[in-house]
Amino acid sequence: MNSPQLFRFNTITEYHRAAGLPNPAHPLISVVHMDDVHVPIAQIPFSMIFDFYSISLKKAHHTRYKYGQQASDFDEGVLFFMSPGQLFGIDLPVNISEAKRPEGWMILIPPDFLWNTPLAKNIKQYEFFSYSVYEALYLSDKEEGVLTAIASQIEQEYNANIDHFSQNVIIAQLELLLTYSERFYQRQFITRKVTSHELLTRLEDFLSGYFNSGALASKGLPSVTLIAETLNISPGYLSSLLKSLTGQSTQQHLHDKLIELAKEKLSTTNLSISEIAYELGFEHLQSFSKLFKAKTNLSPLEFRHSFN
Repeated sequence: MNSPQLFRFNTITEYHRAAGLPNPAHPLISVVHMDDVHVPIAQIPFSMIFDFYSISLKKAHHTRYKYGQQASDFDEGVLFFMSPGQLFGIDLPVNISEAKRPEGWMILIPPDFLWNTPLAKNIKQYEFFSYSVYEALYLSDKEEGVLTAIASQIEQEYNANIDHFSQNVIIAQLELLLTYSERFYQRQFITRKVTSHELLTRLEDFLSGYFNSGALASKGLPSVTLIAETLNISPGYLSSLLKSLTGQSTQQHLHDKLIELAKEKLSTTNLSISEIAYELGFEHLQSFSKLFKAKTNLSPLEFRHSFN
């Protein structure tokens, strides 16, 4: 049995050549149609790393795509995003004859293309570039049509005569595509309420167990990375899910839970405020008092006195 191979592509030209495609019409951006790809390594499992951004709409029956240790089926139209340096793998079926040619498209964007544009900085605000493949965006036919139309406009623009407006036009189209993607992700959080609320329940169970174990005093608040790993999701997806369902970031959610626990201890125990601060993982009383007052408009002592 052949071992999986790893391929790293520094430029979109390198990827085009490996995929059996002609050189890109524009050196710094490309729209690839998946049914044009003739990857010479398609007979074995393999992984790839791109040193550029990619936005992919893919359908590939009987093929599983992997990001890290997670895998996802792509029988329907699914959109996912990758930042430079992320690992992307493909597992083909045991019976290679079952695999059908992938459908869809892929936009490849080297960071160089974004230099000196607002998107160079703003692209980092789109957390779905850090999602795992199994957290991809599942599109309706209408949504798929909207995004495919934008990808086609990008392709038409760079195939036209390049002038000093070309980059600005393409950047504007990319921003539009990312804005629609963010909208569609918000829809997905709503329409997949059962899955979303199951994750919230698991989050609450984890936090309750962590707080009750005394880990706060020895380890402090759990990191966002630890929580995400425990829930088997990416930190970016956890942040986006909480923002959508609760309006809070993960850190804000943690702080609210911490303050609720502080209120309980202040109102039901005789522990000193310093002792409570220590049990909640604060090295300095001032830090605890500052957070408590920011959240409640009362100092810990004022809150305790309100119960007397």
